[in-house]
Amino acid sequence: MPHLIRGACLTDYVEVAHSVGLDPYRMVEAVGLPSASLKDPDLKISLPAFIRLLEASAKAASIDNFGLRLSERRLLSNLGPVGLMAREQPTVRKAMEALAHYIGLHSDGIILRLEDQDDLVVISPVVSAQRGVPMRQATELSVGVVFRTLQISLGGAWKPQVVSFTHGPPRNRDVHLKIFGSRVEFGQGSNAIVCRARDLQKPIPTSDPIMARYIKQYLELIGGRTDATTSGNVREFVWMLLPAGRCSIEHIAEHMGVDRRTIHRRLRHEGTTFSSIVEDVRTEMVGRYLEDRNRPLYLMAQMLGFSALSTFSRWFRDRYGCSASQWRAEADAFKTSRPSGAARS
Repeated sequence: MPHLIRGACLTDYVEVAHSVGLDPYRMVEAVGLPSASLKDPDLKISLPAFIRLLEASAKAASIDNFGLRLSERRLLSNLGPVGLMAREQPTVRKAMEALAHYIGLHSDGIILRLEDQDDLVVISPVVSAQRGVPMRQATELSVGVVFRTLQISLGGAWKPQVVSFTHGPPRNRDVHLKIFGSRVEFGQGSNAIVCRARDLQKPIPTSDPIMARYIKQYLELIGGRTDATTSGNVREFVWMLLPAGRCSIEHIAEHMGVDRRTIHRRLRHEGTTFSSIVEDVRTEMVGRYLEDRNRPLYLMAQMLGFSALSTFSRWFRDRYGCSASQWRAEADAFKTSRPSGAARS
């Protein structure tokens, strides 16, 4: 069953589509989404179809920043009761933690992670997708929404330390620079916003602890977090930590507050292993990274958690029967094919 997302993800889609010369209703119909999703924010729709819509819209408009343009219009209210829960928190840090905890009620295919690194906080949205689905627009939308949330809470003058994307730079950086400022980087190890920890301690003057308690009761009633499996949680951490070179089971166990033996035991009970999860995530990542011809193979190897390019090369050849360079060279002949279960043997 595909992941779902609230129709609120399409808030202002009509306006942004019109602004770049598209017929929004025709675009929505083409990817199989119901037209009602443009008007009903609480209607659950297919997340993969929404991701395809963003990519199709960018392609049809001949732009590579459609998702980012859509994020400019986002408000906390677009996240429904999850956004309201964040708005009533005492500090910006608590607001982001509330979003991370309850985001599954907005979409069961979106994860938000906060990681402390000395005096910095790295905030990483992760969007799940089927293998072979381009993710540039969905990634920029998700990072843009988190940025908008932070800027609404911290004030329009606030800027992060860094905003990073794993994909390459756009043809024109004007929209990125207007939204994020000059500290935006491409071809990095993660899609993330890096903030100063002290910035996130800023109080939210309008917060109401009584209202927050009522909203929490409501959110807990309608389901809380949707993904409670160990394999699902481990997979999320692999996605986040692999490009950063910190994807060890010891590191993930520390994040989850258990020891490595507990993770192994729980994964075995769920019919999988840590190594198989890492392999699955690498398989999804490598297809996306190969699409970016400007990304050198040595950097791709690092982002997939390999200690050396030679190790990555052996892994790729053993898995797909050719070198990564050959695969890239033949990309035009199998443009819609990517390293996945359907890859060459």
